[in-house]
Amino acid sequence: MSEFILVGKNLEEIEKFMVDNGQSKFRAKQVYNWLYLKSVNDVNDMTDLPFATRQLLSEKTKLCSISIKDKQVSKDGTIKYLFELEDGNYTESVLMRFDNRANLTACISTQVGCAMGCSFCATAKLGFKRNLTSEEIIQQIFLIQADTGLKVTNIVYMGQGEPLLNFDNLIGSIKIFREQFQVGARRITVSTCGIIPQINKLADMNFQSTLAISLHAPNQEIRKNIMPVANKYKFDDLITALKQYTEQTGRRVTVEYVLMKDINDSVYDAEKLAVAISRLKSNVNLIVYNENEKSSFKKPLKSSIQKFKYILEASGKKVTIRLERGADIDAACGQLSSRMSAE
Repeated sequence: MSEFILVGKNLEEIEKFMVDNGQSKFRAKQVYNWLYLKSVNDVNDMTDLPFATRQLLSEKTKLCSISIKDKQVSKDGTIKYLFELEDGNYTESVLMRFDNRANLTACISTQVGCAMGCSFCATAKLGFKRNLTSEEIIQQIFLIQADTGLKVTNIVYMGQGEPLLNFDNLIGSIKIFREQFQVGARRITVSTCGIIPQINKLADMNFQSTLAISLHAPNQEIRKNIMPVANKYKFDDLITALKQYTEQTGRRVTVEYVLMKDINDSVYDAEKLAVAISRLKSNVNLIVYNENEKSSFKKPLKSSIQKFKYILEASGKKVTIRLERGADIDAACGQLSSRMSAE
């Protein structure tokens, strides 16, 4: 009989396990609190449980099905985790702390690799291996908190994979993060490259977390050259779907745009983008391309970045330039490739 995995289970599931194993139902609430409120990484540290209960848990349960295989710390304090899954696959997460902010943001993965094939992304070079279960998604946050002793306050689904292609496990994990980990809906962001049917599904659900769209181009022509998803879901159709989403949910979307030298960073591109999203209730997050050895794309000039930002701001959009974090350990946007650090 396989071990009962605790992290990722809700209170009712833990209660059933405890009762089925001859324990009082209220013991489940104690276990639940140790897991989700304190991120205790050893059942023997659950000190308010009787010894017999802890012994049962030691014998019949396992906290997580994934484990930390490798950990790298950037000079800016960013931590990249390489997680090993039970089947021998790997995935990654990143913990980021920003200066003068109390918030801790964890960037987590929803898949092993990615099927989307974006030409500028290191993760795309891995190809797609499989979806993560909701428990595997949740355990990333648990292990980060257990390892650091810190509380993750913000969660962004921007690691490996396309979250909307693992829809049920995505939604299941968000439910656990909100209810068990007590992370507010507005502190959770889901990033997608534009899977229109699932965006429509989120709209119908009245999704209240932040939806970020990896647009990265001002029109269909440029987008299909760097993002194969545009061959299936056209640029104009995507903008239409996003408009409908904002109308149904009342929520702004975040337009993510990776600036790449001589690809999508010209004044002309900025003007085209401004027109394309002019009627879309949105903010814009500009991302300076993070160069990696698997791609020939280059960072834009600083002058190009500022011009691009100015044009979008002049059109009435709120624009931020994402702070680069963890680039020295390949933990920045687009760099996650499940590579072991050098010994």
